[in-house]
Amino acid sequence: MESSLAVPRLPPHDPRTPPLAVVDMHTGGEPLRVVLAGCPEVVGPTLLAKRRYMREHLDHVRRRLLLEPRGHRDMYGAVLVPSELPDAHLGVLFLHNEGYSSMCGHGVLALGRFALDFGLVPAPPAGVREARVNIHCPCGLVAAFVQCEGGRSRGPVRFHSVPAFALATDLLVDVPGHGKVVVDIAYGGAFYAFVSAEKLGLDVCSAKTRDLVDAATAVTGAVKAQFKIHHPESADLAFLYGTILTDGRDAHSEEPTTNICVFADAQVDRSPTGSGVTARIALQYHKGLLELNQTRAFKSSATGSVFTGKAVREAKCGDFKAVIVEVSGQAHYTGTASFTIEDDDSLKDGFLLK
Repeated sequence: MESSLAVPRLPPHDPRTPPLAVVDMHTGGEPLRVVLAGCPEVVGPTLLAKRRYMREHLDHVRRRLLLEPRGHRDMYGAVLVPSELPDAHLGVLFLHNEGYSSMCGHGVLALGRFALDFGLVPAPPAGVREARVNIHCPCGLVAAFVQCEGGRSRGPVRFHSVPAFALATDLLVDVPGHGKVVVDIAYGGAFYAFVSAEKLGLDVCSAKTRDLVDAATAVTGAVKAQFKIHHPESADLAFLYGTILTDGRDAHSEEPTTNICVFADAQVDRSPTGSGVTARIALQYHKGLLELNQTRAFKSSATGSVFTGKAVREAKCGDFKAVIVEVSGQAHYTGTASFTIEDDDSLKDGFLLK
């Protein structure tokens, strides 16, 4: 006789709280939990207004999705919402352990596949091997290009960024425990501080992750305290998302350059960081180290996964000279889940171990 355990069904749960149905993916090792159903309506006339509404009224959804016991401190999520932009196929709010991001490159690479495979965009005509998916992120409209076969995604995805630019170079910051350190700040849909790990006494390729996290977190705190971030178009985007420690190999090379991104509340990106690659290419182009359409490979020190990127054309963001950056990487599906709530569970909204 077939066991009843073989029949998928929901466990006992609070009927007043719809289960959160998700598809789990990863891009270069960095997870993405995409919400299919169960999230209350996110209200607002614009995507940035929806982001504010979710932060103020629906943050329990983020906590239930990402934090323990259903997730972990480095889990990442995406809630799909309607966009006010006529050219967008979908809008997205990105979730992390501290709150809500303005951009997520690994998320865009994964959502390109997801949008095609789950019918959010029409399948391309027979014989066409790439589908375009316009994704409205809080930072703006990002175009993803999804390799496909027979109307299904297959192979790597690439995206074209919002205008990316260098905000500050050779900025001297007093970092507790490390003294005066020279950092650069650049924008790739989110702002990052960039510093060679060697300046902090570390090797990004061999140091313990904990030591890299501590150093990067110290840099982030120092920059936030000593430098005011400004975005020329929106105050909602004017914040430092994290710090990226590099191997210092900024000049063009056929060999990959290695980095690790620590963002939000000491969250570690397992991938090379799509928006970080975008910002780093903009920084290298600004310094004259890269030319247009000159491809670089970026390797994650956490997993060894690789993204490639290149500046494809010049642009403007306010008064800043900027570039549009193309980033390529591979996303994979890992499963599905339905998350439920029991009303008497004191930990139902999640917790985060420090």
